[in-house]
Amino acid sequence: MVFSSEKPEKPLETLKVLLSYIGRYRLSIFIVLLCIVGTSALSIISPYLIGKAVDVYIMPKNLTGFGRFVAMMFTIYLFNSLLLYVQSFTMADISQNLGFQLRKEMFDSIHCLPLGFLDKKQIGDIMSRVVNDTDTICMTVGTSITQFISGVIMLIGTVSMMIFLSPVLTMFSFILIPLMALITKIISSRTRNYFFQQQTKLGQVNGIIQENITGWKIVKVFGKEKDELEKFEKTNSQLRDCGIMAQQFSGILPPMINFLNNISFAIIGGIGGALTIKKIITIGTIVSFINYVRQFTRPVNELANQYNMIQAAIASAERVFEITEAEKEKEQQHHIQIKDIKGKVEFKNVWFSYEKGKYVLKNINFSVEPGQTVAIVGPTGVGKTTLVNLMTRMYEIDKGQILVDGIDIKNIKKTDLRKIIKVVLQDTYLFAETIKENIRYGKLDATDQQIINACKIANAENFIQYLPEKYETVLIDGGQSLSQGQRQLLSIARTILAEPKILVLDEATSNIDTKTEKDIQQSMLKLMEGKTCFVIAHRLNTIKNADIIFVMNEGEIIEKGTHKQLMENKGFYYHLYTSQFGEIAISNG
Repeated sequence: MVFSSEKPEKPLETLKVLLSYIGRYRLSIFIVLLCIVGTSALSIISPYLIGKAVDVYIMPKNLTGFGRFVAMMFTIYLFNSLLLYVQSFTMADISQNLGFQLRKEMFDSIHCLPLGFLDKKQIGDIMSRVVNDTDTICMTVGTSITQFISGVIMLIGTVSMMIFLSPVLTMFSFILIPLMALITKIISSRTRNYFFQQQTKLGQVNGIIQENITGWKIVKVFGKEKDELEKFEKTNSQLRDCGIMAQQFSGILPPMINFLNNISFAIIGGIGGALTIKKIITIGTIVSFINYVRQFTRPVNELANQYNMIQAAIASAERVFEITEAEKEKEQQHHIQIKDIKGKVEFKNVWFSYEKGKYVLKNINFSVEPGQTVAIVGPTGVGKTTLVNLMTRMYEIDKGQILVDGIDIKNIKKTDLRKIIKVVLQDTYLFAETIKENIRYGKLDATDQQIINACKIANAENFIQYLPEKYETVLIDGGQSLSQGQRQLLSIARTILAEPKILVLDEATSNIDTKTEKDIQQSMLKLMEGKTCFVIAHRLNTIKNADIIFVMNEGEIIEKGTHKQLMENKGFYYHLYTSQFGEIAISNG
């Protein structure tokens, strides 16, 4: 069997954070604690009352008094049941509110985390933390914690009553307790590790499922069904093995504790019987003590069981808090309010790395005037997309400055910056909403007429009007029912509605039918009017019509100029251009 080496690194710190969340519901917790104390007290006193009844009513055959005793015990058990109901109802309220709060904070955190954090995580694993790990915590809080607290109180109360009734019998009943404690410590430590590994593997399984559902077309096109199945079966078997080991170890403890308790019970029964024969203690006392010995085993078993559940919850909480406690995107305390943006963009000695010391952008310097169109060209993986991502502060630069109208973007609030800079990606994502609401995403207070106007400008109206529900058509699965070209037209319409001052375009490289490509080109030109534009360019017309071209290679801008200037220089751009578009393009250019 193969197991992850990961395990909870700071269980006590994690438990402390979890208790701080639970502590937000002080009034409800106070009510629960009152109920726990009440039910525990009634359970603790009941064996003593039964023993007294044996001595006072049963042995003397006092049936009248025994009837009153039965009525009293009925009242006690009824009140005990009422307290248990209030306790259960209140804890359900606490656990569900806690789950609501954790899911909310995780969702909020995901939106505030830097892309560098999310890039290192599988989507399925993050989903598993939001759903599965949160459910584990809620289930534990709803049942295990109250049973654990009740078990502690019952244990203390039961031992106290045992000492009160017979110190000698109590001493013999404690003979096996050190062995029980040692076994509990050893098994619980192993169990916690396996529960954490189980949750980690569950996240990996979710990640594989999510990837295969999202990319099922690619899997089929490349005939990788068997490979993906083998990968899933391997991880799924590891999840199964971790689950089996977690359940096996958690299942070992209760029967072992029960076995030792039965041995203890047999010892106490024999000694108690001898003391009763010698009339050192009464029959009622031995009846009470035997009940307490039996009652003693229940909280011990409960503590063993619930301790395992709490270990699983701590493992889940650690995974949850890795998200909620992660360092968020940084903002300056004092921001500059930006008004009347012209659209000038400057990079001054900008350096950037995803991993410390491994720079993917090196000493980038340029100045783009308002309204200019910049084409960014270069081989795959040289930093073109990274360059434009830095403008929207999706990542923070290591060194240098990025200025918009002379203002360092670090001094501009990210939400304000992203209102004036919009990005149109070639891989368009659409939400499970109507077409109208997807476009309104660019400007939430937009009217229906503004949405329609944006679609007309983007040439999206041409296909929307032929859809059965038109603008009310609900898109599912990221808009897969539409062609890639149609999805990009909707993305352009969404950006037109947002009215940005600076625009970043990633031209599509995929095959699109001629008419749709023409619509996209026309809508792009309308979108770019009057704006500072950065285009990760793949099309000949875009490159030739750009005011300036930045040629990138190995993280640096190695050439700048117009298409004509760069072709005349016959440098890196010339060779890149001729290899991509050929001599025909040169003769036509």
